[in-house]
Amino acid sequence: MSEFHGSASRSSTPEANRTPPPRTREKALRHRLAELRGPDVPARALDARALAALAANPGCRRRAILDGAGVDKARLAGALGAPSGFGQSQFALTRGNAFEAKVKADGGAELLRLAHAHLDPGADRPEAAAVPDLAAQGPEGRTARTALALREATRAGGWTLLDHPMLALDVAGSLAFLEPDAVVVHPDGSWSVVEIKSFPMVDGSADPAKVGAAARQSAVYVLALEDVAARLDPPPRVHHRVLLVCPKDFSNLPAGRAVDVRKQRAVTARQLARLTRIDEIADALPEGTCFAPDRPAEELTAAVEAVPATYAPECLAACELAFHCRERSRAAGAVTRLGRPLRAELGGLGTVEDVLAAARGESGDPDDPAVAALRRAAQLRAEALRAAGPAAPARTRRPPWRCPRVADHHPGPARGRELRPRTAGRDRPPPASVRPPAGVRAAHHRR
Repeated sequence: MSEFHGSASRSSTPEANRTPPPRTREKALRHRLAELRGPDVPARALDARALAALAANPGCRRRAILDGAGVDKARLAGALGAPSGFGQSQFALTRGNAFEAKVKADGGAELLRLAHAHLDPGADRPEAAAVPDLAAQGPEGRTARTALALREATRAGGWTLLDHPMLALDVAGSLAFLEPDAVVVHPDGSWSVVEIKSFPMVDGSADPAKVGAAARQSAVYVLALEDVAARLDPPPRVHHRVLLVCPKDFSNLPAGRAVDVRKQRAVTARQLARLTRIDEIADALPEGTCFAPDRPAEELTAAVEAVPATYAPECLAACELAFHCRERSRAAGAVTRLGRPLRAELGGLGTVEDVLAAARGESGDPDDPAVAALRRAAQLRAEALRAAGPAAPARTRRPPWRCPRVADHHPGPARGRELRPRTAGRDRPPPASVRPPAGVRAAHHRR
């Protein structure tokens, strides 16, 4: 008893034992991202559409940190003075939700019929399918409930429809929670992604650009499903052919089409692996950096410029900050604003000034193919100009044509309706030979 309460035992207890345990790295990263987002600012969820756009431009650290921190880029762009009209209209959202509700009506009977016809025609018809309840608390709870439902449906066999499941995918060291429209479990235990869109499918084909965007979005869901399947023993097969459901011929009737996303899946996986970890980007930012939209414009501009961006013309259709980044790219003279193919052709020449200097022979390695091509093009241009001879004199600009006023002309008795300028007697009335009769003048004045 004395040893337990004695001073010696108290002195032997290390001071660190009475302090709270240190925060884990994951909690520290969450706290840092919350500071970047701003106090009392809710996080914006990272959906598959934004994740596909992020994977399409893996070198943009600005988008990576903003999406990882859950910053509302639309509000941020408005606060910076460069608002963007990027996004879906309210009419498109309403129409899409109504069409999705119709497709999933009656327990998803029509949706399962399309999945059977386009993805697995050799299986039994989905006469009666299970639709498990995926409700849970928070995204983590819904993710765990989805994984449990997938495991149970795989073991049970038969057709199963998961309506708006929740999946998780590790993106640059941070979890992104994704919510596909539906996931179908086949009788053999394999899984398929279902993507429902509101753009029409006319005569069995849809807009290739929109189908490509839907394929890239579905590829993200396939990657997330593969992560869930890898944790099961044995792992079920995840189909690389997804079901795309669209309105048929501008009507409200659903039509299906199988889309192969193997190429999009491989590209997205490779691009996501190239992303710089979010914690590394956050650690490189100055202390006190905050992207809260209520901050002053000067402070927000400095915070955004602290993170390097990689702008390309394709960003105009995928990012809310595209207008702001385009202005900065133009001011810096970056060649990326002219397109990624041209940027790749120019190699290490990153600005327009560098390109012009290399073409004039003032800088650049002569052994560089890009520099050699530029100097050759400049030489051909100079030869063509010399062969054309001296430059033609500049054409003088003609003065703008002015319609003559009627008061400055009179027909004249000999030329009938020809107009001639009056040189004298501007205030004199016209000759009597061209005056209208008195009755006509009176009628004109009465009108």
